[in-house]
Order: sequence, then structure tokens, then C-alpha cells
Amino acid sequence: MASIFSKIVAGDIPCHRVAESDEFLAFLDIMPLAQGHVLVIPKQEVDRIWDLEPQLLGRLHQFSQKVALAIERAVPCKRVGQAVIGLEVPHAHIHLIPLHNVADINFERPKLQVSQEDLAAMAEKLRASFASI
Repeated sequence: MASIFSKIVAGDIPCHRVAESDEFLAFLDIMPLAQGHVLVIPKQEVDRIWDLEPQLLGRLHQFSQKVALAIERAVPCKRVGQAVIGLEVPHAHIHLIPLHNVADINFERPKLQVSQEDLAAMAEKLRASFASI
């Protein structure tokens, strides 16, 4: 059965796209830890990130780097943190989270409740930032 992320890639489930290539998709987390929290996935459905072929894993991180730089330019923060948890969806993914302190990347914290309008505005801001990299 296809993961929710594969359904997003296929266009069966909508998302707020930030960046995309032939191999990867970056989109806003709809239950973010911080404004600008982005998920970066390979379009190929692979359960665990460490199961990706080494070259694909490298390209995933290179793509994620560009997305993180776009986040830093568009969202006031000290750093963009990266986390690979892999428990919530059986599809390899990287969380990119704007940080002000280490507590901002604590996944046990309550998630933000963000409106679709605010997500759309953030996605537009991040797309513009990504396009300038």
C-alpha cells in the first residue's frame, strides 16, 4: 500500500509544495513544530532513509541543503535543524525545522495549529526564497 507521502507525490493528497525536482519533493508539515517546518522526501517510496542507495541519499541531502538555505533566508531563526525520525510514516523523510533553541526540535512538544491560508503564504515565501538560490 502506498504511503501518505507517495499519495502526495502522485497528487492524490494536496500539500503545500516548497521545492521539487525529478527525484525529490519538499513540502510544509501540516502539523509543524515551528513556522516553516518542511519535510523533504525522495519521490521513490523507500521505508527507511538508510535503505536509499548511497548516491540517492547524497542527492537527497544536497537537495535538503538548498531547502534549508531557503528556510534560513525566509524565516527568522538562528539555525535550521535537521531530524530523521522515520516512525510516523513508512517513507524516508527529513524534517527541516527553523530553530531558536534546542527545545524547538523536541517532537514531544505540542504541534502548532496553522491555518491553510498561513501554510499557503509560508509555502509561497519559501518557494520564492528557494528560487533565488
